[in-house]
Amino acid sequence: MRPAHKPLHVPAEPSGPGRRTVLSALAGAGAAVALVARPGVASAATGSADDPYEPLLARAAQQLTGGAFDPEDPDFAAALTALDTQASAWWRQMDTSAGRKALWAALSPASDPGMFGQSYPRLRTLATAWATPGTSLTGQAAVRDGILDALRFLHTVGYNASRPETGNWWFWEIGAPRALMDICVLLRADLPAEDRDAYVKTAARFVPNADRRTNSPTLAETGANRSDKAVIVALRGLLARDPAALALARDALSDVRDNGKNSLFQYVTSGDGFYRDGSFVQHSNVAYTGTYGSVLLGGAGQLIALLAGSDWAVTDPSVEVLYEAVERSFEPFLFDGLMMDAVRGRAISRESARDHNDGATAVSHILQLADGAPQAYADRWRAAAKGWILRNTRTPYKELIGIPALARAKALLDDPAVRPADRLTAHLVLADMDRVVHRRPSWACALSLSSKRIAAYEMGNGENLHGWYTGDGMTYLYDADDPDAFGDSFWPTVDPYRLPGTTVDTRARADLGTGGGTGTFRPKNAVAGGAALDARFGAAAMELIADGSTLRAKKAWFFLDNAVLALGAGITASDGRTIETVVENRNLHAEGAPLLIVDGHRQPTEQGWSAELDDTRWAHLEGTGGYVFPSGGPLRALREERTGTWSALNTGADTGGSTTPVSRRYATLWFDHGPSPTSASYAYVLLPGATAAATLAWSRSLPARVLANDATVQAVASPRLGLLAAHFWAAGSVDGLSADGSGTVLVCRRDEGISVAVADPGRTATTLTVRLPFPVSTVVSADDTVSVTPGRQPVLTVRVGGSRGHTHTARLR
Repeated sequence: MRPAHKPLHVPAEPSGPGRRTVLSALAGAGAAVALVARPGVASAATGSADDPYEPLLARAAQQLTGGAFDPEDPDFAAALTALDTQASAWWRQMDTSAGRKALWAALSPASDPGMFGQSYPRLRTLATAWATPGTSLTGQAAVRDGILDALRFLHTVGYNASRPETGNWWFWEIGAPRALMDICVLLRADLPAEDRDAYVKTAARFVPNADRRTNSPTLAETGANRSDKAVIVALRGLLARDPAALALARDALSDVRDNGKNSLFQYVTSGDGFYRDGSFVQHSNVAYTGTYGSVLLGGAGQLIALLAGSDWAVTDPSVEVLYEAVERSFEPFLFDGLMMDAVRGRAISRESARDHNDGATAVSHILQLADGAPQAYADRWRAAAKGWILRNTRTPYKELIGIPALARAKALLDDPAVRPADRLTAHLVLADMDRVVHRRPSWACALSLSSKRIAAYEMGNGENLHGWYTGDGMTYLYDADDPDAFGDSFWPTVDPYRLPGTTVDTRARADLGTGGGTGTFRPKNAVAGGAALDARFGAAAMELIADGSTLRAKKAWFFLDNAVLALGAGITASDGRTIETVVENRNLHAEGAPLLIVDGHRQPTEQGWSAELDDTRWAHLEGTGGYVFPSGGPLRALREERTGTWSALNTGADTGGSTTPVSRRYATLWFDHGPSPTSASYAYVLLPGATAAATLAWSRSLPARVLANDATVQAVASPRLGLLAAHFWAAGSVDGLSADGSGTVLVCRRDEGISVAVADPGRTATTLTVRLPFPVSTVVSADDTVSVTPGRQPVLTVRVGGSRGHTHTARLR
């Protein structure tokens, strides 16, 4: 397994506790406005005809500093202050004594890879502040000389070509060389040739190419690691004036060495990379769009921009795959600029990289890519980005990025020709990474599933110590009025045994991932996924085979216009421990006390209140929405203030969290199935954003009703919508709809016709035969995998084999 990888295309040391500004945006592309020149850095437009390297080096420097800008501009002033504050602090704290063991006391000894691996990013921050106009360190000879001396020290005691790799490979092959090459770019006019050559030699030793893992030469690099290394090879090629290295970097994106086998510009059908359905997988089986996917997008986009117009420009026409990924892979998980935690893997445990931070990084990468993309793509991306930025007023994008990305964002916001796009509305099943996303105009719901194909969680190197249940059907509800529900210290304070949507054995769990290296846990179940109908409705299912427990359950979700129905059946265990299904565990923030109404009765607001609510029919949580319980209770409810620390979740060498306690309030609703239940069940409805009156009305009229909830079939119907949706766990029938095996089926019958969607999320069948409960006379259209026999009892034969759980559709009359 690959060890820790920073979710940024320029690895940077995490900022201190409480800081919202992330300096990762120092790695965006250059500013669009020429107002102030930086000391000692040439314009990207300069350079003689016989020196093709200096213009590209100037461009690389501009990607780090943002080029020229007005430091008096209030927006830039804030970003400058953030950069200056951090750089100045590290400059004051840096040890320059002759007998030093490290540059900073907290990063000692510098001979340790984790320590020099974090020291180089600090030096890059100092170099960036030195090369950026408007900081207290700008152009200072003492700062320049101090950095040059520090580089020599690290080279002598820590990172040099004579040392063998030890510990975490990432520091040797990505973290340290990337930061080192960036520093050399920024200081190139003042960097002695002997020093430059030594550093380039070191980078070449540990990153001779982007195709292979240096410490394991038979292991081909994929995804984000490949894009990171390609940038390193390109930068050392520029510094060494080495055209072969530049060609090697460019060709790595397309994997020329192995005839495209690991190209970043291809759709994969297994393993790491982008899938046609929008999935992105890294580390073989982890849904990782929000971090590793973003790293790939940023690295590849940066290299494309860096080499544009040169002899080494990226011209592979398959780069279209990267362009398509923006809307297929990233936009579904960006909600008003935040990146959903369902695709951030172990990064959810990083205090300095929360959902808004990773979202801002992804948005910056998209805007960087837009600069060189075909106009049709670029126009759509900029409109989407403008909408994300403008809507995110709680955690403003401009406070999360550095100067390079800020320059591009300001140009976008000031451009009246770009109209902000509305929120994405769609239902998406990303079958190749066991994720489901339901997007509505004012809210979104993401479902994190797992199977024998896709990991329930990744842990390691001290990260994600409490990720036990994050892939067991955890349900993320994002509301436009409460975008910080998961970003506001949710992970260190939530009860990790009570994540929304999960059914859990209440046994005590040991911390995960406390040793070196990373690993994943994949459960044994086959079924995880579902089907999407008309990009509007959806059904999903997951068989729960719990880790270290006899707990088994059949779980299903049904997604409508304004509701999500969740069903559970066959809940069985024999370990003598209590089994719970969590309906909600909402972060109420530091001082929240929203009103909770249950069956029309106001409940107490004091912390510590709990209740056993028998035969409950509906509930409403102010500021969140409604909950309906079609089968009644018994329901349990709790208000509590919980205190935790980020260090309890993450002790990573360069990502470890603070030991400072943080407290948040929660409102929790759950079903208590008792100890060792046999065939227990549950049913509940989420009504995001609904008022109390609307929730009461829904509970009385039941515009969507549960037709079946057992170990054979789970199904719902909405007569108003003309919708019938079911997941069959075995051959069965419900309300006239039947299937001859396991699969997910949705049917919508309206005046304009009938639409059908079918999937096999277990990937166990070759064909699935579905019989509809009403006549069909005409086949309007059908996928080539769907055969339809019209008539009074129409039959669809769907060739699901080999489709990897994807949806098959037909339109009928």
